[in-house]
Amino acid sequence: MWTLVGRGWGCARTLARWATGAALGPAPTFGAAPESWPTCRVYSSAEFKEKLDMSRFPVENIRNFSIVAHVDHGKSTLADRLLELTGTIDKTKNNKQVLDKLQVERERGITVKAQTASLFYNCEGKQYLLNLIDTPGIQAQTVANFFLAFEAQLSVIPVINKIDLKNADPERVENQIEKVFDIPSDECIKISAKLGTNVESVLQAVIERIPPPKVHRKNPLRALVFDSTFDQYRGVIANVALFDGVVSKGDKIVSAHTQKTYEVNEVGVLNPNEQPTHKLYAGQVGYLIAGMKNVIEAQIGDTLYLHKQPVEPLPGFKSAKPMVFAGMYPVDQSEYNNLKSAIEKLTLNDSSVTVHRDSSLALGAGWRLGFLGLLHMEVFNQRLEQEYNASVILTTPTVPYKAVLSSSKLIKEYREKEITIINPAQFPDKSKVTEYLEPVVLGTIITPDEYTGKIMMLCEARRAVQKNMIFIDQNRVMLKYLFPLNEIVVDFYDSLKSLSSGYASFDYEDAGYQTAELVKMDILLNGNTVEELVTVVHKDKAHSIGKAICERLKDSLPRQLFEIAIQAAIGSKIIARETVKAYRKNVLAKCYGGDITRKMKLLKRQAEGKKKLRKIGNVEVPKDAFIKVLKTRSSK
Repeated sequence: MWTLVGRGWGCARTLARWATGAALGPAPTFGAAPESWPTCRVYSSAEFKEKLDMSRFPVENIRNFSIVAHVDHGKSTLADRLLELTGTIDKTKNNKQVLDKLQVERERGITVKAQTASLFYNCEGKQYLLNLIDTPGIQAQTVANFFLAFEAQLSVIPVINKIDLKNADPERVENQIEKVFDIPSDECIKISAKLGTNVESVLQAVIERIPPPKVHRKNPLRALVFDSTFDQYRGVIANVALFDGVVSKGDKIVSAHTQKTYEVNEVGVLNPNEQPTHKLYAGQVGYLIAGMKNVIEAQIGDTLYLHKQPVEPLPGFKSAKPMVFAGMYPVDQSEYNNLKSAIEKLTLNDSSVTVHRDSSLALGAGWRLGFLGLLHMEVFNQRLEQEYNASVILTTPTVPYKAVLSSSKLIKEYREKEITIINPAQFPDKSKVTEYLEPVVLGTIITPDEYTGKIMMLCEARRAVQKNMIFIDQNRVMLKYLFPLNEIVVDFYDSLKSLSSGYASFDYEDAGYQTAELVKMDILLNGNTVEELVTVVHKDKAHSIGKAICERLKDSLPRQLFEIAIQAAIGSKIIARETVKAYRKNVLAKCYGGDITRKMKLLKRQAEGKKKLRKIGNVEVPKDAFIKVLKTRSSK
């Protein structure tokens, strides 16, 4: 586990009252014996009649840090212990995933939405303000943006968690960290966040190893929006990091992105509930409410400044880029408006999801949504079901392809030379483009060496190109491959875990686009294209994928009075075919004898009738059969 992340114990309620300037005598001493500490309890901002005075925290006493790790590596559990150790919450058995407020987060044990918390901490007579963010394990861009929000002052504190596990081997992990990342093993902190073992050392390391932010409070306001949420009563609540200046209630601020002016209604910090303050100062992290009615107005990466005091926008901050797209349709079209309302409300709190209206002959009106990954898509779908009681049909996820147009006429029509395709049905014909581009990622696999052969075969089957192979110790291997994104987006992780008995880990990062021989594969029923099953595949895999889809459709479609031809086609070329046999009536049952010509006449008439039926009859894919095919494709 890797953290940008120290030691201490205290009562947040008492320290918060000290921060307001109330007459409490000297600041509380947190190095005293446990029996002399004030009683701690869970609190909210409503308990304090006076707002916090954040001017009592000079820049040199501020630390901004984040907990960064893969899914299920104990980020939220460590955050719980840090909240307890700083007295922000009571130390009870019920403190589990305190910062994970969504039902799906608690059920899956993963962090979906980034959460911040300002921790007040007294150490060696100094009062520190520790700004913590519990980062999501499914949104790498949010993590990267948080680093940028704090000037990319990257101080890495390696923390080895879960040392309480039976098979834990922290010494081996220390050696791996030293070999791979060139970080001395004696800098690693071994903890058990679940049991609270040695967690105080993490807080101490934050104070000692992480430098204070480099900011200027006398300069005009310059605040960076790094996250936002939506409240139906108060509008957008923007999470901001202040680089310069001061902001307070009543200030008029301007968005560098939209150039709109707003009046600040409230500022404060999160610890972990909203705690209003008099002001926020440069170097601090908090929230700001200014009458924004839509999260689009609080664009992630936007710079806020005071009216009539414009500043240079902060550079480098990037919005999350969707990597996976899928069609979403209501199970019943009568639920369209309810689902539309649910998607709009959910996307207000998840600006990384892109939404485009779409329609389908088989499934009706719907949307094409863009997600950061497959897990992000699954979580979004689960939140729709849990929070809005919405049932949906999700089509097979696809990735965004690009095509370089071949003629000036087409470039003028599309207004750009390189177009992006998120819907396979809109994939342009080869005659219109000079080349196709597919997204690629640099994947890192760490596995016990005994599974290396099987994993290498799996990667080669997914068109991956090996870039590196390192033995990080006697038993573990790190493999780096360049993968086409569409080869890993659905089932690669499951296949990897199955081959390695669950021991291999996988991570990837965007590596741009590369040229590829791509083709659009149509699925035909008696010559008519089923638009919902159109897919983009690599030329070398077209036959096997087309054959598999045809076989699944054959098992799913009900029989008709006429024969149904199921075909996979690339342009005018048929590459795979299956046939659903027609129901057949025994027209010869009444013929007990006589001339053979009578039987032949009846059979000929039956054949002509079926041929006529096939010409005028339309094959409609029943929704249940369509869902079955889509689910089968997604699970394989």
